[in-house]
Amino acid sequence: MSEKQKKEENRHLWGGRFSKETDRLVLDFHSSIGFDQKLYRQDIRGSQAHAAMLARQGIISREEGLAIGKGLEEVLSDIEAGRQIFSVGAEDIHMNVETLLTAKIGAVAKKLHTARSRNDQVALDVRLYLKTEIDKTGDLLLALIQTLTDLADRYADWVMPGFTHLQIAQPITLGHHLMAYTAMFQRDVDRLADCRRRTDVLPLGSGALAGTTYPLDRRYVAEELGLSALSENSLDGVSDRDFAVEFEACASLVMVHLSRLCEEVILWASQQFAFVELDDAYSTGSSIMPQKKNPDVAELIRGKSGRVFGHHRHFDYAKGPAPGL
Repeated sequence: MSEKQKKEENRHLWGGRFSKETDRLVLDFHSSIGFDQKLYRQDIRGSQAHAAMLARQGIISREEGLAIGKGLEEVLSDIEAGRQIFSVGAEDIHMNVETLLTAKIGAVAKKLHTARSRNDQVALDVRLYLKTEIDKTGDLLLALIQTLTDLADRYADWVMPGFTHLQIAQPITLGHHLMAYTAMFQRDVDRLADCRRRTDVLPLGSGALAGTTYPLDRRYVAEELGLSALSENSLDGVSDRDFAVEFEACASLVMVHLSRLCEEVILWASQQFAFVELDDAYSTGSSIMPQKKNPDVAELIRGKSGRVFGHHRHFDYAKGPAPGL
């Protein structure tokens, strides 16, 4: 890396009062681009709505708004085509996007940051991201509920032993047993829908913490982004991560129920129980014991549940979800 590149790498939006370059170790430690890069779609989408609002309100010119919007579309295309490499020196996804935009359209890109802080940007990005993930998770759960309901209907009269303490207790039907899981997963769907309502809020306009004197139209931005409510207090708007903690709690309960179902599949497929035989397409074998058919998928789902529980327990309220979520 040349000296010029090093200086560019160490140039920051917040560096106006500093006379020394940031040490590379600090750069690496401070940068979040390694994991918040997955928010690039949400960041660009939020920036497009913000730029359109700034132009609509006369805070920037119509031509500037159009140039920013077109430039952001090009940045999005470049990222999705793998033509861009994110910079550690730009720290996070917000400044990386702005840096890429500046390279495309010049100094007018700097006006995108008018009446906006990275504080309310990250709050917006996480909300948009989680809202999408909540919808995806809910759809998958509804599909699982439908599958279990269909199976329960097919096996409504199949008698099987019910267990307590892993001991045979009372006779039940397989249909009844499967419907227990539809009840669990339906509660998960309901919880996610409730969490979505508190996630579906626009924090943009809160600034760093005290709002802005610019004549923003927050309702317009919310409508452009498909958000149903506005944050009511600027301090709370940038600091609230309740919705993310709530989502992780919902996700943990989903995994509890999936783990419980998978453990039963593992037991039922064992020779000691022999209640079910797993499809070859969803099983694995052994290189040294060819007679085996292993329920690896169910076992891995159970194992992965611990990661979700751990992320929930170690949530950093100040910064948001743990890396990898």
